[in-house]
Order: sequence, then C-alpha cells, then structure tokens
Amino acid sequence: MTEQTSARDLFKTAYENRYTWDENFPGYSADVQLTQGNEVYTGRIRINRDLSVEVTGIEDEKVQESVYTQLRDIVTHRKRSQFEQSHGKNEFSLGKLDDSGAVEILVKGDAMGSNYKVRGTEICQVSRVMGRMAFVIDTHDSLDTGGGYVASRYDAVFRNPQTNEVIKVLKFQDFYEKFGDYYVMTKQTVEDYQQQERIKTEFNFSNIKLLEAVAV
Repeated sequence: MTEQTSARDLFKTAYENRYTWDENFPGYSADVQLTQGNEVYTGRIRINRDLSVEVTGIEDEKVQESVYTQLRDIVTHRKRSQFEQSHGKNEFSLGKLDDSGAVEILVKGDAMGSNYKVRGTEICQVSRVMGRMAFVIDTHDSLDTGGGYVASRYDAVFRNPQTNEVIKVLKFQDFYEKFGDYYVMTKQTVEDYQQQERIKTEFNFSNIKLLEAVAV
C-alpha cells in the first residue's frame, strides 16, 4: 500500500466492491423454514422490486417478526447506494495495520460512530457505538460473485460501551445461489451465545423464484 493511497480511496474502493442488486432487480418469492432447537416454522416470503418485505403463513408473531427482521437485514446489505450519498460528508484517516494485513479506517462525522477495517478490496470489520450498545462485526469469509463480494461467514460481538462487558456474541454463516442475474440467500445459520447459553437458528429458503417484471 503506497503512502499516496488515502483512507477515503481505500474505503471507497471496498464500499463500491460490495455486491448489491441493480435497478433492474425484480424481487423474488420463496418458501421459508425456520428451525430453532426442536421447533420448526414454515411460511412464505417475498422481497418486492421496491425492496419492501412480506412474510406470510407463520402464526407465531415473534417468529414472523424474526423472519421479517432477517429479510430487512438482507435488503439493507443488497440495496445499492452511492458512496458520496452515504459517506460524502465524513472524514477518513488511516489507523493501524493488523497481522492479517487489514488496515483500520477511522471515521469522523459518522452519526453512528463507525470505524472500519479494510483488507484488500473488502470491508472486513465494522465497529459502531450506538447509545448503550457497542458492536464489532468481523468478516472471516466472503463469496466473490464476479460483481462484488458478499460476506459469508462473520460474527458480531456486542458490548456495554461503559464497562466493555460482552453482552452477546452472534456467529453467522450465509449461503447464496444465483437465480437469473442475481445472487439470493438460500440459507443462514445464526449461533447466539449469551449468558453461557447457545441458541442455534437456521433459516432455509427454497422454491425461490424471481418475480415477473411488470409491464408499464
């Protein structure tokens, strides 16, 4: 890395290298099965062209809400936004280089108190402090789609920012397949560690179909 490479340029390159759905994304529907311990729930989901989310067929409200939240997270990461629109007002500076070759990107002006690490052309760590909660997300593996990367194995550590006490740890593994021109999540496993308990939740998506484009 040359000294001339600015923190802004490094972060911008990695930010723009994320895999996102383009403006022609038609949306898709799928069957969903959520498994947690011995409990299994099934339903239908739909992510529309405008990236709104629908979950139907799950009677348990908490489970339905859990699926809805998971889909909203998917949309947040696949939604395309311009770097200048999201980060144009922020100031970036280079921090330390760690043993893995990832460099800290320190940010001033971000409303959520975000800092990052970039390895190569990928954002491999996000660190934020939001009120009474601080979290760090580390990405360990990613999928190269040929049109950007998708994090496929990552964990999130939540702490009390005053005491630095670990509140909970989430470990994620995501699986994707290509349908038409778009990569769509087919499975996600989440391991939730808190208070010496481990809860594993699995989301499986099947019968995935891209929605038909509406003729104008």
